Amino acid sequence: MTAPTIRLMRAEDRLAAIEICAQANPWQRLGYTTEDWDRIFAPVPQNRDTYVIEADARVAGLAILRQKFLIGDYLELLGIAEWAKGRGLGSRLLSHIESLVFARTKNLFACVSEFNERAREFYRQKGYREIGPIPDLLVLGATEILLRKTVGPAREKSQ
Repeated sequence: MTAPTIRLMRAEDRLAAIEICAQANPWQRLGYTTEDWDRIFAPVPQNRDTYVIEADARVAGLAILRQKFLIGDYLELLGIAEWAKGRGLGSRLLSHIESLVFARTKNLFACVSEFNERAREFYRQKGYREIGPIPDLLVLGATEILLRKTVGPAREKSQ
């Protein structure tokens, strides 16, 4: 087993990224299909920073980051392949993203589906706070929960 590595996504990672997302239960439950992911990863998400984590010489997970969202950045997607879950790769990838984000801004936002208790608990353990619900954001009848992790206010209080 090789040590996991994190790097920017390349075009040749596209099929692995599509497979990870298409097999993820939250996205399946929300009705996302392989065709949806095929459009998103054409060949990589545009105007986003997309990272993969490799383990055992395979793409084991990915993260899509949008810079300059509200007063911070927005983690659009964090996904780990089914075969790689339970190995701490999601935590490692999230820590990497946080180190990049908090070097330039004070806030990192994310959303999780209200029904996705596993993801909600994961983010709670990592220091994220639930800010509030956003009904019908992705699909009609489903609610996303906006999350925030911060290292401080955007600026100090004025005198």
